[in-house]
Amino acid sequence: MEPLNLTRININAPYKVWNEEDAYRFETENGISYVVDFDLDDNPYYRCYWFNLTNPRHTKSPNDIKIAQTVVCIIEEFFNQNPDVLLYMCSHDNGQQAQRSRLFLRWFNGYEQQQRYLLKATDVKAIGSDGKPTKDYVAIIIQRTNPRLDEIIARFDSEIEMFNEFKP
Repeated sequence: MEPLNLTRININAPYKVWNEEDAYRFETENGISYVVDFDLDDNPYYRCYWFNLTNPRHTKSPNDIKIAQTVVCIIEEFFNQNPDVLLYMCSHDNGQQAQRSRLFLRWFNGYEQQQRYLLKATDVKAIGSDGKPTKDYVAIIIQRTNPRLDEIIARFDSEIEMFNEFKP
């Protein structure tokens, strides 16, 4: 992955973003720290990265639109530097994955990104740590100008269907 240009991020991001240990970090005015990093996936069909957003101290966060704006600035810079695909899976911490999925979709779709990016979210059947059926919430984000857009979305849909067919 090409490194992100922090100057460009920080021109528009309401919270100052810095790079530390191969991750992009920011802190809110309430003192809540967030970490964003990207992990290369081993997908043989298209180059993609997992987008990871964490609150390492698990501090309860108030509704703060500046977090969303900062995250969107980081994602946009990812696509400025990397014409790849982003995948996102919501964390299972505290059983809040459904709420996290709705929040992320609201953050991303609340901006003008809909014209530039296709974000497709879905759920995948899974087994929780307690052995009970649950759902993983995943999304794919791809630039609408990607010449392989239709092929990549079809492959994503096929993979989701395959996972759901083999789970209880």
